[in-house]
Amino acid sequence: MAEKKTFPEHVAVIMDGNGRWAKAHNQPRLFGHNAGMQAMKRIVIAAQESGVRYLTVYAFSTENWKRSTEEVQGIFRLIVKYVESELRELKENNVHINILGDYSMLPEASVRSLETLIGETKVNDGLKFNICLNYGGRDEIARAVNELTVKRMEQGLTPAECPVTEEEIARYLYTGSEHFGIPDPDLIIRTSGEERMSNFLTWQAAYSELMFTDTLWPDFGPEEFKQMLSDFGKRDRRFGGRKEEGK
Repeated sequence: MAEKKTFPEHVAVIMDGNGRWAKAHNQPRLFGHNAGMQAMKRIVIAAQESGVRYLTVYAFSTENWKRSTEEVQGIFRLIVKYVESELRELKENNVHINILGDYSMLPEASVRSLETLIGETKVNDGLKFNICLNYGGRDEIARAVNELTVKRMEQGLTPAECPVTEEEIARYLYTGSEHFGIPDPDLIIRTSGEERMSNFLTWQAAYSELMFTDTLWPDFGPEEFKQMLSDFGKRDRRFGGRKEEGK
C-alpha cells in the first residue's frame, strides 16, 4: 500500500468557470479568460509558499478547439501575453515549466513563446509548473501506447512473448519517466461547481483525491486553495486496501 501523505506533493487543477464569470460581469468570454490568468498566477505563488512540489493546470483541452475561432485565438494571444509579462518573475522564483500536450498545433507566436518559457526555466529546480495545452487524457494514453509499440518493435518484442504492463504504459505518458517524470497527482481540484474530470489526467487520477468548489476560477484564491491543502491531510487514502481495525 502507498505511504500515507498528510500534504499533497502534486496538486492538479481544472480551472473552470471563466466564461460564466465573464457573463456574470456582463463582459465577453475573453475578459474571463484574462481574469483566469491572474487567478492562475496567484495559485502558482500560493503553491510555492505552501510547499507544493508539482502544480498541474488544465489550460486548453483537445476538445476546446470546438469553441468559437474568436475565443480560441484569444486564448492563444493570452498565452503570449502571459509569457511576456510573467517570464522574469517565474525565473526569479525558480519555477520550472513543462508543457503537457501537443502544443506544436498552436499558432506560431504561441509556440515561440512557450518554447522561450520552457528554455528559460529548464534549469530551475523549484516548483514544477505543468501547463496542459492541447491536452486530452485519452489522447495521452493513445500516444503512450503508440510510442511504446514502436519501442517494442525496435526491440523485437511481441505482446505474446512479453505482455505490456501498466508500468510500461505509465512510462510513456507525458508525466512518465520517458518524458517529464512527474508523479501522479495526490489532489485534483475543480472549480465552478462542476463535478467531472473532463478527460483530465485520465490514467494518473486513478487514486487521486478529488475536491470540488462552487467558486468560479477567477475568484478562486490562495486562502481557499490552502484550505484544500489542509483538508487533504484529513482524507483516509487506502489505495484499494482496507482500513485497519481500530485505526
